Amino acid sequence: MITKGARILVEELIRHGVTTVFGFPGGAVLDIYDELYKCSDRIDHIITAHEQGASHAADGYARVTGKTGVVIATSGPGATNLVTGIANAYLDSVPMVAITGNVAESMLGKDSFQEVDIVGITLPIVKHSYIARDVCELENIITEAFEIAQSGRKGPVLIDIPKSTQQAMCEYAGSAEIKKRKKKKPYDITEALELIKDSKRPYIYCGGGAIASDMGNKIVELSQKIDAPIGLSMMGLTAVPGSYELNMGMTGMHGRLASIIAQAEADLLIGIGVRFSDRATGNVDEYRKNCKIIHIDIDEAEFGKNIPGIVELCGDAGEIVGDLIANLPKLDHSSWTGKLVKQKSIDDTPRKPGGFVPRNIIRMVNNFVKPDTVVATDVGQHQMWTMQHYRFREPRTLLTSGGLGTMGYGLGAAIGGCVANNRRRTILFTGDGSFGMNLNELATAVSQRLPILIVLFNNNTLGMVRQWQNMFYESRYSSTTLNRGTDFEKLAKAFGADGARVTSMEELTDVLDGGLPKDGPFLLECMIDIDELVLPMIPAGGSFKDLVVD
Repeated sequence: MITKGARILVEELIRHGVTTVFGFPGGAVLDIYDELYKCSDRIDHIITAHEQGASHAADGYARVTGKTGVVIATSGPGATNLVTGIANAYLDSVPMVAITGNVAESMLGKDSFQEVDIVGITLPIVKHSYIARDVCELENIITEAFEIAQSGRKGPVLIDIPKSTQQAMCEYAGSAEIKKRKKKKPYDITEALELIKDSKRPYIYCGGGAIASDMGNKIVELSQKIDAPIGLSMMGLTAVPGSYELNMGMTGMHGRLASIIAQAEADLLIGIGVRFSDRATGNVDEYRKNCKIIHIDIDEAEFGKNIPGIVELCGDAGEIVGDLIANLPKLDHSSWTGKLVKQKSIDDTPRKPGGFVPRNIIRMVNNFVKPDTVVATDVGQHQMWTMQHYRFREPRTLLTSGGLGTMGYGLGAAIGGCVANNRRRTILFTGDGSFGMNLNELATAVSQRLPILIVLFNNNTLGMVRQWQNMFYESRYSSTTLNRGTDFEKLAKAFGADGARVTSMEELTDVLDGGLPKDGPFLLECMIDIDELVLPMIPAGGSFKDLVVD
């Protein structure tokens, strides 16, 4: 059939399995939105308060479903408002297709109203980008974009569509084939097998790639076969159930002590789908001084980027780990793992039982919700407290900004995650600083009637920055005490939501037991002490020897 470019776009989204898109309309995407209106019985559009919120919602949607998230924005400022969300998806390897409108092709490059070179701006933070000048190429461009977003190391792809392309007519077949992936390179596990058999203290370290490969069961199987503890990066935190005995939890700068000790004492580290970020390794020389490293990743570019591996295995992590399991004997390192399990138990022992502190608040909320509840966070102290004390039970239930560290990510991501999880109860842990960045998305959560419980830790400060000022800048608290006087309960009500302020565990219990709305957000403001710290902590560039526990 012969149809216009905007209709081709919408039909292609539907053909690639997209059922929900997030975005904000504008002059340069009016044709696209007109076609979305006509096809509203086959594809939903959720309008957010700001394009950045839409990009985080598409990101959250993708992390929960494993599908490609789609966001749409108009030209100029609409497009540039996506930049943080695209960069966030890029650093965390989240599959996303970002669609921007632009001025007509004849007006490009003339400083036209709301014109911007979004392809040039986003070039370093996308896997690939297109400017669709010819409507006849649009079908193939969209097909390629979805393939690229999901293949290999996943990530965002940008399609910039001038208004002239949206309005141009073209024959549309709707049959473009998905481009075949490149043939996999062979890998050889012989040396890895010998290293594992010879190891006295093997340690498995998993990142977000383990979740992307949906291989949690295989990781547990490998752990059981070689009797090795598991440590997780923040991005890999839901790869293995928190209830698994040898899951030591998050490692790195603010990791759990058992996991940090396991890494420090290991003589062999098996890294699966990790990029060895500086927050995870600290001092690189100290990190690798006492152990050999096997690095398994689908992205060849990751090998040697931050940590050189003795054995580098490139390919699907699930397949490689499956091969290792099939070729390894049952091993026993119980004297070492037993010590770590004991340390894990000590880590779990409450230091302030009954106190109104982040640890106890998070655990109470944890006990209140179902295992498949999606949890989002913003960035700061509350993020690290959540990683340390929330017990994630199922994969794809954590939405957090790992690589970019985006304050203001949480509410948009929670909206996308809630929609993706059939609009079931979703939790957002945030802080007063982070929440202030993009709180306008409360309007979206209200209009969509999403049951998001927002647990806001209010300590009247930018807590993580203050903690660094306390530890490394002789307590010179430059511009971190907020003193805004915001009444968050009234703020929530002004947006059409509900809320409460609590100052004790008894009040928190009363609010949770009293029932929360099932068709809208609820903001729970928890007043905590300004000097609450995130511990343990390894200072930036430090090692286990520099660990701060108290």
